[in-house]
Amino acid sequence: MLSPPARRNIARIIPFGIIWLMAGIIYSLLERGLLGNLPAYPTTGNPYDFMSTFWITAITALILGCFFGALEVLYFSRLFERRTLIEKIIYKTIIYVSINICFLLINTSVYNAAELNASILDRRVWQNLWIFFSSFSFWSVEVYIAAVITISLFYTEVSGNLGQAVLNNFLTGYYHRPVEEERIFMFVDMKSSTTIAEKIGHVRYFEMLKQYFADLSKAIVRHSGEIYQYVGDEVVISWKLKKGLHNNNCIQCFFAMRDSLAGKFEKYYADFGLSPQFKAGLHSGKVTTGEIGIIKRDIIFTGDVLNTTSRIQGLCNAYEVDLLISDPLMKKLRLNGSFQVKALGEKELKGKGERVGLYTLLPADKQTRSK
Repeated sequence: MLSPPARRNIARIIPFGIIWLMAGIIYSLLERGLLGNLPAYPTTGNPYDFMSTFWITAITALILGCFFGALEVLYFSRLFERRTLIEKIIYKTIIYVSINICFLLINTSVYNAAELNASILDRRVWQNLWIFFSSFSFWSVEVYIAAVITISLFYTEVSGNLGQAVLNNFLTGYYHRPVEEERIFMFVDMKSSTTIAEKIGHVRYFEMLKQYFADLSKAIVRHSGEIYQYVGDEVVISWKLKKGLHNNNCIQCFFAMRDSLAGKFEKYYADFGLSPQFKAGLHSGKVTTGEIGIIKRDIIFTGDVLNTTSRIQGLCNAYEVDLLISDPLMKKLRLNGSFQVKALGEKELKGKGERVGLYTLLPADKQTRSK
């Protein structure tokens, strides 16, 4: 079974393949409209058959799209992450077009050598190659490919800004009509953020915040969480109930995020003179989910569970703990001795007329060491 990061990478690569496949099909249809019933390409004289060309173009486009998608997701997206959107698209389009030209250079050389039954170093092979690469038709195709690459990259950037799940929901229209569903929410808040900002300055604080959120995100992805929104130094994470309970993802996510920051302790101290810490509140309940907005559309959750989770997180300082979990969520979890559970009693939340049972957790190995 694939891990959540692997599934996420595949989900990000597949759109490249689909965009390129559609572009290949459109190109084949346009080519058919221009060439009509001609038996050969006018420029090169190579035989032309619509059906065989259609399938070869479609399959090649799909393979190339997935290949470029893999390059983008696994390598280039991180290499250019500090560049502006325009710079990213221009630089990466040039790189991908160059890779495509090199691919065509090799592929065409091999094809010509096979057709001529000659060595790849044969002069006739290189003459045909020059005719192909110096033709207007070749460069018009490259311009078309550059446009497809730009569209693919733009889609990726939009997906990165909105979130893959949110963009997919927009495209499929899943939340076009409001949907009631049960979800788990975790509100994560940086400790002493105001003091930190005053100590290191607001510009450096913002740089630290970017690194902090980036380090937390890896753990969130690994445990199938969805980032709902950032609010200052706070991040709201959500799971559909089944996914959040599976393997205790919502709980494991908290400890994985904490471990991620602990592993970067020295780097934070070297860069900022301190290491950020956080506290979190967890709760579950029903929300209504749907698209909203005219000038700017978004997918939002509405329901008492969000307000309750925020109130729970706000009590961490009062209980001197980093994690608080509500009784309704605790009853749904199957911890199986993986954690030390500590009941903190019931508390009436500010602005609410009901009392909520609260718990905190420690990893089971800490319980063992404390005995």
